[in-house]
Amino acid sequence: QVQLVESGGGLVQPGGSLRLSCATSGVTFSLYTMGWYRQAPGKQRELVAAITGGGTTNYAQSVKGRFTISRDIAKNTVDLQMNGLKPEDMAVYYCNVLNLRTFRDYWGQGTQVTVSS
Repeated sequence: QVQLVESGGGLVQPGGSLRLSCATSGVTFSLYTMGWYRQAPGKQRELVAAITGGGTTNYAQSVKGRFTISRDIAKNTVDLQMNGLKPEDMAVYYCNVLNLRTFRDYWGQGTQVTVSS
C-alpha cells in the first residue's frame, strides 16, 4: 500500500527558502515517477517538479533555477528544495507518485507554503 506524507511547509519571507519532504512507503523508486505539485486558491493544480525512475528531473518554467527536486532511495523520501521564494509560490504543495506499470497515481495530503513579509 502506497502512502505519502509531506512535511516542511510553513511561513517564509520573500527571498527565503524552505525544504519540503515527502516520506513514502510502498514505493519502489525505479518504478515510479515522483513529483511535487502545487495548488493556489482559485487556480488549478500544477506540476512544479518531477523526477523519473531513472533520475531525470524536469521543472516548471516558473521555478527553474530556484527549486530542486531530489530523492533519497535509502530513506524513501523525495524532497523539494525551494530557494528565492516569491509570493506567487504560495500554495498547498502536494507530493505525487505515478506507477509506470499501472499508471495509477497517489497523492499526499498536502503542505501549506506561505510566502509573505
